[in-house]
Amino acid sequence: MKIAFVTDSGCGKTIEELQQDGIYSVPLQVSYDNKNFQDLVDLSIDDVYKLMEEGKMLSTSLPSLGKIEELFTALKEQGYDMIFAVPICSGLSGTINAMQLSAETIGIAFDYVDCYVTAVVQEYMIKQAKRLFEEGKSIDEIKVILNDIAASTNTVLLPNDLQHLKRGGRLTPLAATLGGLLKIKPILKINKETNGRIDVMDKVRTMHKAMDVVINNMKNEIKDDHYMITVAHADDLEEANYYMDKVKAAFPNATHQIIKLVSVVGVHTGRGCQAIQYFKMLP
Repeated sequence: MKIAFVTDSGCGKTIEELQQDGIYSVPLQVSYDNKNFQDLVDLSIDDVYKLMEEGKMLSTSLPSLGKIEELFTALKEQGYDMIFAVPICSGLSGTINAMQLSAETIGIAFDYVDCYVTAVVQEYMIKQAKRLFEEGKSIDEIKVILNDIAASTNTVLLPNDLQHLKRGGRLTPLAATLGGLLKIKPILKINKETNGRIDVMDKVRTMHKAMDVVINNMKNEIKDDHYMITVAHADDLEEANYYMDKVKAAFPNATHQIIKLVSVVGVHTGRGCQAIQYFKMLP
């Protein structure tokens, strides 16, 4: 069986970057001034943060059905029998449903795994899916392995500005207003337990205190060195480096990296957000 492995720009990689690994992708959409732009095609992550700095009100949406159908039609014409996808999670986007609908319309078999978030773990899971298939694993076997990775994943957001979450409907107006007045830093989580939706983990008074709370919580979850730990920042590298120093002190033997927070999350958290994502890598 010839299987195409598909993801979307939520993983933070361009179509061209993913093609180098034989993986296909569709762009999510970023909108402002009543115009839609393709994420990582028309607008880079840096472009998005620049627009936010200029005061533009941005929003995000799933890939256009036209783009999904265009890709899926091309894959069918290339002789693929099935599409296997790891898209941005269903708790944040309707992309999975759109892909299912497009595959049904075009007449090609479709299966997927929900990563319960987006970003680095999404990229890792789709690349592992392709590798495992090439090593002879069945799709059912691959789904079990990927679901275990998803279950080990946690993503924690430390937004610096609650107004973006308020505008996007992620926080109630009262909570956002009180948070601003009292200088409360909400600690937000997204994982399998929250079904891929943003939930409040804790509330503290300062960003650095929030970082300490997150790392203490991580110590209860991370029991070995086989973890990828990513600090993702919304245009504040200095604070990201500070956060990473704390992470490395607590988990010196894990795999670490710092990246810019992907557009489709940063638009909703606002500039200055510090995020951390960690998951157990395969042996």
